[in-house]
Amino acid sequence: MTPERKADHVDICLNKPVNASYNYWDDVKLVHSALPELNYDDIDTRIKLFDKELSAPVIIAAMTGGFKTDKYDAEQINGNLAEAAATAGVGMGVGSQRAALKNRELERTFSVVKGYDVPLVIGNIGAPQLVPQKEEKTPLTKDELQSAREQVGADIIAVHLNYLQEICMVDGDLNALDCLKALKDLASDIPLLAKETGAGLSREAALKLKEAGVAGLDVGGLGGTSFAAVEKHRAEHYGDKVHERIGTTFWDWGIPTPISVLESNVGLPLIATGGVRNGSDIASALVLGANAAGMARQFLAAAVESAAAVTELLNIIIDELKSSMFLLGAGTVKDLADKNYILTGKTYQWYQQRQEHLGGRF
Repeated sequence: MTPERKADHVDICLNKPVNASYNYWDDVKLVHSALPELNYDDIDTRIKLFDKELSAPVIIAAMTGGFKTDKYDAEQINGNLAEAAATAGVGMGVGSQRAALKNRELERTFSVVKGYDVPLVIGNIGAPQLVPQKEEKTPLTKDELQSAREQVGADIIAVHLNYLQEICMVDGDLNALDCLKALKDLASDIPLLAKETGAGLSREAALKLKEAGVAGLDVGGLGGTSFAAVEKHRAEHYGDKVHERIGTTFWDWGIPTPISVLESNVGLPLIATGGVRNGSDIASALVLGANAAGMARQFLAAAVESAAAVTELLNIIIDELKSSMFLLGAGTVKDLADKNYILTGKTYQWYQQRQEHLGGRF
């Protein structure tokens, strides 16, 4: 992914409508406890994820890196996010590190995170780069993935499965053959987090990824930022009518995030990203079975402003989570897994029909 495209993505996400047309978290209703029998001040939001202690089950999900323009500076954005993550004690992912592996002058836009004591750092490489493509015949090697890990001090590397986005780009990488085999080969030596980027993971995909040996799953479901929409706006700007049309057609393609959380609960650490807006949505994700929840675009405007702005937003979100836990009678994050929920609307329709397809296996 070129630096120009990365800068375009930031600008589009800040200034254009890119949300999926429906947020499926609105269909998840948690059952209120009129007698929580808790002291709010005693509520414990701490978790352990990938053997790292976090103060709350929150991940600042992968956003950017690898560019600098007069308008936006990826090093500053990632620095602000890292400082806030360290202050709040939550995890953080960086954007695709492919550009910095090819051009070391861009490395600082990612490695800036090493200057902060972030409790869980998630590196990032694209699944399309693990197999030959038209423009890049040589896939990334195990040594290059180790280099990406060292570049940011990553505890785990996310391999993003962004094929929906790739079909919407004029120069997208569209060979997915042997991707699973490549993941399996790498997972034996490097801890990998398989991460969708807006189209969700199905039960079938989650089981294949588990068998391949990945250390965790990030469902990246439908409901938040649509990268088909992002690429639609980019194609429109550059006068590419074919990919503008494709981006429009696939704007709402994918598996809703709450459904993807239910389907992907296969015994691996599970992160729910996709349309998560606040602490109440995080609570819903954990009740459904996730171990943590990720948010990206929610933090982007604050990250352009300052680390303090990101920290303030994080603190509000964690307070919302604690408030949800209080109203559910959950003293710890682990307690949320035993709370009741109701599915309504389109999400319930998905749930019913997927249960039929899968023979009631989730």
